[in-house]
Amino acid sequence: MTTLSPPAAEAVQAAAPLIERARFFGNPSRMAGTLSPDGNWLSWIAPLDDVLNIWIAPAGALDEARAVTRETVRPIREHFWAPDSRSVLYVQDKGGDENFLLYGVDVESGIETCLTPFENTRVMIVGISHTIRDRILIGLNNRDPHWHDVHSLDLNTGALSTIIHGDGMAGFLADDTLTLRMALAPNAAGGYDFHRVSDNVIEEEPFTATTLEDALTTQPAGFTADGSTLYWIDSRGRDTAALIAQDVASGEAHIIAAHDRADIGAVLTNPKTGVVEAWAANYLTTEWTAIDPAIGDDLAFLQSRLPGEIAVTSRTEADDKWTVAHDPVATVPIVYLYDRSTRALTELYVSRPELADAPLAPMHALEIAARDGLVLTAYLTLPPGSDADGDGRPKAPVPMVLLVHGGPWARDSFAFNPYHQWLANRGYAVLSVNFRGSTGFGKRFISAADLQWGAAMHDDLIDTVDWAVGQGIAQKDRIAIMGGSYGGYATLAGLAFTPDVFACGVDIVGPSNLETLLQTIPPYWEAAREQFHQRMGNPNTPEGLALIKARSPLHQADRIVKPLLIGQGANDPRVNQAESDQIVAAMKAKGIPVTYVLFPDEGHGFARPENNIAFNAIAENFLETWLGGRAEPIGATLGASSATVPEGAAFTAGLEAALR
Repeated sequence: MTTLSPPAAEAVQAAAPLIERARFFGNPSRMAGTLSPDGNWLSWIAPLDDVLNIWIAPAGALDEARAVTRETVRPIREHFWAPDSRSVLYVQDKGGDENFLLYGVDVESGIETCLTPFENTRVMIVGISHTIRDRILIGLNNRDPHWHDVHSLDLNTGALSTIIHGDGMAGFLADDTLTLRMALAPNAAGGYDFHRVSDNVIEEEPFTATTLEDALTTQPAGFTADGSTLYWIDSRGRDTAALIAQDVASGEAHIIAAHDRADIGAVLTNPKTGVVEAWAANYLTTEWTAIDPAIGDDLAFLQSRLPGEIAVTSRTEADDKWTVAHDPVATVPIVYLYDRSTRALTELYVSRPELADAPLAPMHALEIAARDGLVLTAYLTLPPGSDADGDGRPKAPVPMVLLVHGGPWARDSFAFNPYHQWLANRGYAVLSVNFRGSTGFGKRFISAADLQWGAAMHDDLIDTVDWAVGQGIAQKDRIAIMGGSYGGYATLAGLAFTPDVFACGVDIVGPSNLETLLQTIPPYWEAAREQFHQRMGNPNTPEGLALIKARSPLHQADRIVKPLLIGQGANDPRVNQAESDQIVAAMKAKGIPVTYVLFPDEGHGFARPENNIAFNAIAENFLETWLGGRAEPIGATLGASSATVPEGAAFTAGLEAALR
């Protein structure tokens, strides 16, 4: 077993005691605070008998809060209000299978109803109106699992009526009258065709289209309430996605907002008119710009009082009150109720009060140059006691974890990150980088990753490691790679394709074989299949099949020489259990250390905090074993979870004893 050198270990211990992992990964005290449209209610998600459920309270009497759901196993993780404020709605799956059904709870009676009572069905929200309050549009794939048919749902009676079949369509757009106006169909160019819908009939010829290069950066963003203006987030004819307003009658369009380094990533729209009042772009950090002067005054006031990242998470229909999430980044997020008329900020809750006084570490936003000159944004957190002057460089190099995000069409951001804080507390520098293919930085940045899984995308990770070593941040022989989904793939690729770079790896639900991954994508991803083929490699062509085989870690598993920890959900519909099973078998056959943790009641990631805590208990002891650092003992965490360890318990300190 390796350990930190005594000076480094002593510095971390002196600067910060070990923070219990349950404080990072257990249930939050509250989350997702939301105002009802009429402003009479506040809702949030909080534990009930240790399982996350939905709570509501009168907006003026939070001490009268009551739970309105009774989930006993799987946490509820999101909810929203019906337009008439009479019910709270949420979606929930079973065991991580991602067949999300829609449920509603009547506020007055407390009666809960499954509004989509079907098996093997996934619901999607198609349209919500500000003026039609008792009805919404939803998509259901219960007729054909590949496509979502649009239905009108009466929220009070539960009655469903079919509006249009969705065969071949990736999605639909409705206006505020809940009239379908547009349908999106995937095309052979790897983009989308946009078809007008008239009287619930899809016009045969598209009125506009995208190709592959704009497919992830161009999409309709909704109509104004009067239906006269259609907003787009649009990168056509430019690199970064701009906010476009198109006059529906004339077809004329003009740019409302654009950023030279980042896509428009968020907007604030008036709750009654649907008119965009402010927009945000996120390059290294989030920058808000107001269009409406009154909204600008509010944002300026909030930013002056709440330094860090802020987000307006709900607004009443009267627009007199907001919920505002404040993320100071180096401490835990706080949610406030904001009264616009009096400029009063009232703290509603701290998401994790048990961490409010913990010795947390600052996050540093960085730019790193890849070998071909592409600029990568990155975020670094250093272990306590290692950076006395706060310049983002430790006094001496420390062990490091390269934490790779999933997607890959997603991104890391400047935000409170429990994984950064947890790993830094254990004695590691933690570095997350937005490698090419990450979203939010324009279409050229995304396209630079086409057909580059395990190649240029992986080079970006290696360049980031080399930068950290060159800057005196990381000890070259003590660097781990860790991530989930695509980050899990990157972990496997890191150990297989560059076997001498990393000391060990932690793969969470990562694919090992791109050929079988593409064969087993969920049926409701059918609309994205052509884009997958053009961005990853087409297994239906000889050259495409050869490419994805060459980029599959499974086929180079014999090159892995460093220890690996794998976490997998048995019900994962995106990355099937076989993706982990097959690389574990290949490594076991070669006698390479691999620890495999399987959760029978999880899917693509670990939703139940008991399971997340158990896996992270194993992970930190695995890292202590092979990388150095410190760890909280595994203890009784496995017994509280559903974790099984089919292989390799002996390769992680304390795991065999914890299983007894």
